[in-house]
Amino acid sequence: MQPSQLSETWLNTLQNQGYRLTAPLKAIVEILAGSTRALSPVDLYDLGRKSTPGMGLVTVYRALEKLEESGLIQRVHQSEGCHMFIRSANGHEHLLLCQSCGKTVFFEGDDLGDLFKRVSEKYEFNIQEHWLQLYGLCAECYLNKDGQKKNI
Repeated sequence: MQPSQLSETWLNTLQNQGYRLTAPLKAIVEILAGSTRALSPVDLYDLGRKSTPGMGLVTVYRALEKLEESGLIQRVHQSEGCHMFIRSANGHEHLLLCQSCGKTVFFEGDDLGDLFKRVSEKYEFNIQEHWLQLYGLCAECYLNKDGQKKNI
């Protein structure tokens, strides 16, 4: 789905849930729907003020709360905490996250069933849900201009 279609869908969802569609909320939705990177509230505040100068940081936090409660965005878990946000996964998707630039890529992971079955049997645990995030470096952060590995 294109970012403009996604933001329109999100705004319709929010409106159907009774939320007022203010200019700051629309700006935050457009930024998140079009982002390929995990964004912090401060990132959203800085980006949002470009199109909506009167936007406040409290407004950003309230918008994030609405979007998360509506299931439209999800937190990204990192060692420093869960202070970054991305769109929610569509169906059975998992997440690759660049630890350098914050780029996020969703991938499907249906082949994890055997692993979950073994873990479930070994520990006598009925697994009902899972969420997988893999951390590393994207190609832009890992490779130099010649396609060679950077000295990291």
